[in-house]
Amino acid sequence: MDTGAAGAANGAPTAETDAPDAMEPAEESKVPQQRGHTSRAPQFIKRSRTLHLTWQIGVAIVGFAVIVAGLIMMVIPGPGIPAVLVGLAILGTEFVWAQRTLLWTKDQATKAAQRALDPKTRRRNLIILIVGVVLIAAAAGLYLWKYGLALPS
Repeated sequence: MDTGAAGAANGAPTAETDAPDAMEPAEESKVPQQRGHTSRAPQFIKRSRTLHLTWQIGVAIVGFAVIVAGLIMMVIPGPGIPAVLVGLAILGTEFVWAQRTLLWTKDQATKAAQRALDPKTRRRNLIILIVGVVLIAAAAGLYLWKYGLALPS
């Protein structure tokens, strides 16, 4: 004799799986509708195609300017990586590709942080640090033993 649980496991229809999700009209309005990416421009700008295109161009100019400034700050002193992320966030208000890139970047940063906190990785990095410091100290000691405090001429 087949039970309801075994029937559901075998793919056989049961009374529980056949019943559609009946929602009352009041409940349907409470469920948020899934929408694609929408512009965050004010409504009066969205109404006019020309204004909306101008808005998007402005957002693109500002977003790319912040990204370029962030890239420059990676070479000169300054908060380069946060500036690039802010630029992507600005672009993400209007462009889906920027929003996806920002989400991918956040995922990669989270994975890197988890890898860095892994005990094996921390132990390996600590060993590399200690070996490096010992080698630098040995090289400095050798230099001081051979030449003293005076610079070679």
